[in-house]
Amino acid sequence: MHENDAPAADDTWLSEAEQGAWRAYLDSTRMLFAALDRQLAADSDLTLTDYDLLVRLSEAPDGKLRMRELADLTLSTRSGVTRAVTRAEQAGWVRRVECEEDRRGMNAELTDAGRAKLAASAPGHVRAVREMLINQLTPEQLGQLTEIGLRVQGKLHANES
Repeated sequence: MHENDAPAADDTWLSEAEQGAWRAYLDSTRMLFAALDRQLAADSDLTLTDYDLLVRLSEAPDGKLRMRELADLTLSTRSGVTRAVTRAEQAGWVRRVECEEDRRGMNAELTDAGRAKLAASAPGHVRAVREMLINQLTPEQLGQLTEIGLRVQGKLHANES
C-alpha cells in the first residue's frame, strides 16, 4: 500500500487514492448513463428512465406494480415515477388501474404496446451495455463490480431503516 493509498488522517478530505476511486466511479457512471440514454433515444425513442420503468413492469407479476413500489424499484421519487408513468401512458405503453387490494392506491400496468416497445428496444440496449461495460471487464472484475454494488446498496438500505 502506498502512502497515498491510506485513508486520510483528516477525514475532511479524501486521500489521493480515495479521490481517484471516487472520481473514476462517479465520472464513469455519469458517462455510462448519458451514453445509454443517447443510445435508447436514437434507436428506440426512449429514455433510460422509460426503459427501466418498462423492464420493472415486465418483471412484475401480471406486468403490474403499485406506483409506490415502482418508485422504489426505479429509485425514483413518487412524483418522478408519476411523471414517467404519465409519459409512458401517453405513449400507450402503460395504463393506470385501481389497486384491487386498496382502492385508494393506483397500479401501473404494462400494455401489449409496452411489451412490444421493450422487446424492440432490448437488443440494442443490451448490445450497448455489453459494449460499454460488460466487455470492458474480466469475469473476475465483473464479479467484483457486482460485489461492490451489493455492498454499497446494503449500506444505503441499512441507513434508510
